[in-house]
Amino acid sequence: MAVGDVTMPQMHVVKGVKIGSAEAYVRYQNRRDLVIFEFAAGSNAAGVFTQNAFCAAPVHVCKAHLKIDNPRYLVINTGNANAGTGKIGMANAEATCAQLAQLSGVASSQVLPFSTGVIGEQLPIERLLNGLQPALDSLKEDAWLDAAIGIMTTDTLPKGASEQFQLDGITYNITGISKGAGMIRPNMATMLSYVATDAPISRELVQQLLTTAVNVSFNRITIDGDTSTNDSCIFIATGQGGGKQISSTEDLRYHTVLEVLTRIMKRLAQLIVRDGEGATKFITITVEGGADTQECCDIAYSIAHSPLVKTAIFASDPNWGRILAAIGYAGLKNLDVEKIQVWLDDVQICKDGGAAEDYTEEAGARVMSQAEMTIRVDLGRGEAKDTVYTCDLSYDYVKINADYRS
Repeated sequence: MAVGDVTMPQMHVVKGVKIGSAEAYVRYQNRRDLVIFEFAAGSNAAGVFTQNAFCAAPVHVCKAHLKIDNPRYLVINTGNANAGTGKIGMANAEATCAQLAQLSGVASSQVLPFSTGVIGEQLPIERLLNGLQPALDSLKEDAWLDAAIGIMTTDTLPKGASEQFQLDGITYNITGISKGAGMIRPNMATMLSYVATDAPISRELVQQLLTTAVNVSFNRITIDGDTSTNDSCIFIATGQGGGKQISSTEDLRYHTVLEVLTRIMKRLAQLIVRDGEGATKFITITVEGGADTQECCDIAYSIAHSPLVKTAIFASDPNWGRILAAIGYAGLKNLDVEKIQVWLDDVQICKDGGAAEDYTEEAGARVMSQAEMTIRVDLGRGEAKDTVYTCDLSYDYVKINADYRS
């Protein structure tokens, strides 16, 4: 059961984007498991991808194709990750691009393939290829919800975010979807996300905007500490909304777009955590008072990845010594533990490295029993801060992943 507000908003149509889907039976029966995005000619694209050295065949192909040209099409299948599949997997990813390119009349390098699902099994390539034409036949502008459903695996719900914003009196749209519920510890950045706007933005700045927004959103979430072989995030600017192209960071419009894109990315990233496999609680971990942002991030992730912290939160057990232990083994040099302060929401549990005098187990348990909470740490050694989002670790997480291939 997802945690908190996970409602799908009104998904605004993005001019220059069409979406189609089909039942290709890649793994699942009687559900859409193949999604195609079509972008208007002249759209500018950027991508960030998994840092896992064992990255999947489609990730290799995406990176290569993006170096050649902007994409006109994306093709996404669920149920099979096409990872750990060797040369056959690479050939299947390329064959998918070639077939879609032939059907749509574009170059193969203008197609980006994506896969998500079970690792180590070959794609049922004939079924996938046979699904391409039906997906093309269903292309339409207002199919973002269909796409969000079509890319799901162990997700319990579709994930989307959308806003309208104005630049120089022109109204633009930005809409995106994401999927992922397990094997989530992006580092770019099993997670897929696709975001598009009809604002006119140069390709260089599309990449810069994406990289900046991802670093404070998808690169700041974790469910289980595992980095997927297939993580991919794509940002497209079609320019079909009109207006002069944004081609400089000095342009005030750039900062407006960055602000809106960051909100969208954070929402999509946090939806993944809220729908984490077996999750019952959503946890914000904020570390401040650091010498630099990186050490704040390291501490936050150390807490977020601790199975002992996560299981204590699941049980509503304020066993705060586990939080201190995670801070201590994060690897910070010359850490003065007597300067450390820790809070659960507004309840201080640790003061100057020891138990806060007015702390009570009842107060700690009250916060731990909430569906949403914040763990705040002050290192007392600088002005830097950072935030990471995670969830608890429940019995259902084990059950879901024990039965994943069943």
